[in-house]
Amino acid sequence: MKLMIASDIHGSALYCQDLLGSLEREGAQRLVLLGDLLYHGPRNDLPDLYDPKRVASMLNGVKERLLCIRGNCDAEVDQMMLEFPIGADYAVLFAGERMIYATHGHVYNEQHTPPLSAGDILLYGHTHIPACTERNGILFLNPGSVSIPKGDSVRSYMTFDGNEFLWKAIEDGAVLSSFRLDEA
Repeated sequence: MKLMIASDIHGSALYCQDLLGSLEREGAQRLVLLGDLLYHGPRNDLPDLYDPKRVASMLNGVKERLLCIRGNCDAEVDQMMLEFPIGADYAVLFAGERMIYATHGHVYNEQHTPPLSAGDILLYGHTHIPACTERNGILFLNPGSVSIPKGDSVRSYMTFDGNEFLWKAIEDGAVLSSFRLDEA
């Protein structure tokens, strides 16, 4: 199953539309959203075409394809607008023998890891900066931000086909980086 992974839409209808266009272009069966869907948060500037109601409507239109994690900017009132659950702090997925712990990143991240074993993967957003690092046998992956990239990065997402993670630009789907599990 091909997954698409994204984080930090922050209420931008413009970039949510681009993300959903990428979802169709990629042909991914599921979209894993790592939080911060509707609200921009007090530390971020308003993203382009900030329209949380429209973002909610767009995401509700693909609800059967979504797996969502709660971000630090997501609240109970956001859940009232959405027809799919966003209250989970994490989700556990598997890639063969590897466990993938998906979370937003404001609690668990590369500096503060949940209980993981060598070979496991921590998939997180929150920083708005794409990342692929390994420490103590644990792989740390971040897709970057859909709407408010930071650290000289571009608006991005990831795909995962069961073996290879690809970081891609929202704008045109260009591959920015890749990581293969069978080569790790």
